[in-house]
Amino acid sequence: MSIKSFGERIADVLIEDGLLLPSQLAEAMDLQKKQGGRLLKLLTDKQYVTEQDMVISMGRCLDVPPINLSKVRVPENVQELVPKDMARMYKLAPVCKLGNKLFVAMADPLNVLALDDLRQRTKLEIVPMITTERSVTEALSGVGSAGSQMDQVLKEAANQAQAEANVEEVKQKREEIDLDRLAVESEDAPVVKIVNLILVQALKEKASDIHIEPFEKQLKLRYRVDGALVEASSPPKALQLPIASRIKILAGLDIAERRLPQDGRFRIRVSGKEVDLRISVLPTTYGEKIVIRLLDKGALSGSIDQLGMDEYTLGIFRKAVDAPHGMILVTGPTGSGKTTTLYSVLSELNNPEYNIVTVEDPIEYQLSGINQVAVKADIGLSFADALRSILRQDPDIVMIGEIRDNETADIAVKAALTGHQVLSTLHTNDAAGAISRLDDMGIEPFLISSSVLLTCAQRLVRRVCPNCREEFQPEPELLAKLEIQDDNTTFYQGAGCDRCKRRGYVGRAAIIEVLPVSETIRRLIIKRASAAVIKNQAVSEGMKTLRMVGIDKAREGVTTLEEILRVTAEDH
Repeated sequence: MSIKSFGERIADVLIEDGLLLPSQLAEAMDLQKKQGGRLLKLLTDKQYVTEQDMVISMGRCLDVPPINLSKVRVPENVQELVPKDMARMYKLAPVCKLGNKLFVAMADPLNVLALDDLRQRTKLEIVPMITTERSVTEALSGVGSAGSQMDQVLKEAANQAQAEANVEEVKQKREEIDLDRLAVESEDAPVVKIVNLILVQALKEKASDIHIEPFEKQLKLRYRVDGALVEASSPPKALQLPIASRIKILAGLDIAERRLPQDGRFRIRVSGKEVDLRISVLPTTYGEKIVIRLLDKGALSGSIDQLGMDEYTLGIFRKAVDAPHGMILVTGPTGSGKTTTLYSVLSELNNPEYNIVTVEDPIEYQLSGINQVAVKADIGLSFADALRSILRQDPDIVMIGEIRDNETADIAVKAALTGHQVLSTLHTNDAAGAISRLDDMGIEPFLISSSVLLTCAQRLVRRVCPNCREEFQPEPELLAKLEIQDDNTTFYQGAGCDRCKRRGYVGRAAIIEVLPVSETIRRLIIKRASAAVIKNQAVSEGMKTLRMVGIDKAREGVTTLEEILRVTAEDH
């Protein structure tokens, strides 16, 4: 029986923690035989494992605590205990001194020679801690000068800000900005009233977004209603800056910063109903364009029964939702209601017996009883990083806002295979395309076939206004395009009335294509069959495509055939 090397023991721990695939380890070991080198370094070089995950697993295996040096302030008297040359040679950095113990961060805590030399040099008992080699290098480069470096950076930043302010004054001679006056003006009655009216009108119109757009001689206001932008009466150009400042203050943003994009959020209560608002500020040629997304919790159906599926499709969907583990993917373009559908599933699954955790960018709706994590790319918290940490939190159900890359897809598939229920979204045109997308991301077909329970494709169609709904006879060309046989079905359209603002539509409904992964489809996935082949097989097994579901909705009078043709143009 062969004795495993230290590297192989660490690799076993990584596999046990779900951070490394056995196939990846086998590939790295083959590479080691051919090229030589350390196994652990090969794993990080190939980006199978991050340095931080490697450190945590090594610490667990060696029973040595890990440490993040970037978050530790080391006293100067402790720094002076270890000569810099010695620290660089052994790749270590002193952390703190407690009594006769010196705690030292080391890239290699098994380096007995380093520990002995350090013990003799300091006459102290050495307690090793583990960190990455890069962290040690960065810490040593700033040892003894961190305070002075920070002062210098702040001084330079202040000088730069002053210089930029002077440049801006030269550029905008006619528009002198007094921030104190601007803050006061933003609280003036007319400005507060205008902003309140903009928000109330958006809620009244059931808008999903508010666009406040600055142009050379006017400030334009538009609402997105049922997926289409509609112009509204615009505020005067003179109040552009105070309005922007008022919205920034509400969202907790910096009113002094007008050159960089900013994002924030706040909550309002209207008629006893709470609405979350997400703010995005983007600098343009003539000022800051502001987009406010309205997230009305009342729009959440709260139940998958209310998603509008037929009885057969709903039964398939519910079976997947009730499964103890596996992956459910909802696909579609931006703004097709994918996240809202997943929230409806989470609301139904929300139970004290389950540990439910989500990772989102950003968090759209805050749900009681569910742990929600926001991605923060600016500080290095990606979907993959958050997901790794979540899987150490003993979750039952994990919702991933979007699978964007191979790393996130890989971890999500592993989670689905190790007893977790995983819900997520992908950007593909149809349900079968989700399978191909995972394959394109580098996920092995046998893993896809074993982990994915069901994929969905979703679109939102405008509902016919019930107040002015009337029967109509579609043109033969339209029926031919949708491949509908003339079977004397009655179709409807909106004539236009005051209630729907002469548009003929009020509100939107979801049309959902549901593809369960049957045994036959599993075999096709393993053979790397195309999305078209998988889709045809699913249709032969009873799946209704987006267009089929849409035509059924048109037959029911929910929407129009023109609307179905518009949103399912690629589904033919």
